[in-house]
Amino acid sequence: MSWKSRALSPRSILPALAVLLVLVAGAAAHANKPVPFGDRVAARSATDPSTDPTATLDAADLDLRVGPGLEAYHRATGEHAWSYQREGATALHLEMAGENAVVVWDDGLVTSVRPGDQQVRWHRAVPGLADWLRGAGEPGADKRTEEQRKQQATERASAALRTVQQSTPWVAVVTPQLTMGFRDADGDLRYNSKPAGNCVYDPERTVATDYAVLVPRSCANSTGQQVSGGISGYRLDSTGWQLNAGPGVTMKALDGRRVLISDGPIVTPRVFDTWAAAPEAACGSAAEPFAAVPPAGGCAVPDADSPQAR
Repeated sequence: MSWKSRALSPRSILPALAVLLVLVAGAAAHANKPVPFGDRVAARSATDPSTDPTATLDAADLDLRVGPGLEAYHRATGEHAWSYQREGATALHLEMAGENAVVVWDDGLVTSVRPGDQQVRWHRAVPGLADWLRGAGEPGADKRTEEQRKQQATERASAALRTVQQSTPWVAVVTPQLTMGFRDADGDLRYNSKPAGNCVYDPERTVATDYAVLVPRSCANSTGQQVSGGISGYRLDSTGWQLNAGPGVTMKALDGRRVLISDGPIVTPRVFDTWAAAPEAACGSAAEPFAAVPPAGGCAVPDADSPQAR
């Protein structure tokens, strides 16, 4: 059998050329594909004192700041270490969850970043967060200056983001219409809760301890008059709880587990232990000998001449 060489005709070349063009176009499109969420992580600068530019940094040695993205600086030298930004978004506030930095952005996205190796770990969008940060639809919102809008967004981002450190670190995001909890290890949504009826959550009065997040809610009746609300307590390692409270209740963290709850001039302030998920007994109260949570540090022994000792 003999073989004869045959020249390719223009007609036979066209299909192969078309396939090649499609492959080239596909490769170019892939190369120019937008980065998910607009993530941009810049390597450390050339003036960085580190001898190995690929070395993992210790998060404790970094000073983290926000604006316009997440910026990291060496604590010892003040040198810029790295920068993480998102195209079209501005970082407003950060909190640490364990060894990770959690950032709230003005477009309503929440991001967890591992500072040591600049790894973006997860993104989560919180419905309604961006609108609340901007004050969209609120009275007088259109009359605020750009500086006032930025200030409001920054303050609200600080109120919305809470982190809990003990057991498994987790992240709470609170808005008036929704609160959500994410496990920081993987960004898994662990709960989401909307206030019932004519109630709204109050991020500005929310308090976090090492074990829980306490979110107060304000409620109104059909005429718009403020009525008794309550406090919702959230944990990831156990069930949460509900506390009765008036519309003007305030809370203050006393330490990593206890919160002082003040509920107006008539009701005596009380201390709630978020680790035991129970109120702390007041010194001298009838319930003190039987309390699940005795007063922290015990109670002082009354003076012999005091009315309590008589």
